[in-house]
Amino acid sequence: MAASSRAQVLDLYRAMLRESKHFNAYNYRTYAIRRIRDAFRENKNVQDPVEIQTLVNKAKRDLEMIRRQVHIGQLYSTNKLIIENQEKPKT
Repeated sequence: MAASSRAQVLDLYRAMLRESKHFNAYNYRTYAIRRIRDAFRENKNVQDPVEIQTLVNKAKRDLEMIRRQVHIGQLYSTNKLIIENQEKPKT
């Protein structure tokens, strides 16, 4: 993978994770983060430039979908789940 392509993929990965953290609903948030990590891990060894570009284009479409869904989710707020209100243990 070319250096510019690698940087583009990493930027896209970070943007998708960052956007997914804005989901109000805990279940959507954790699912999106888990699915993004799994998809990028699954395709980390792809070497074909054409396939890489296809995957990057798909990820860009998915990022836009995440942004839309986050925006829609913010219009219809819900109460937090019990698991979200728990304090994290101090280390």
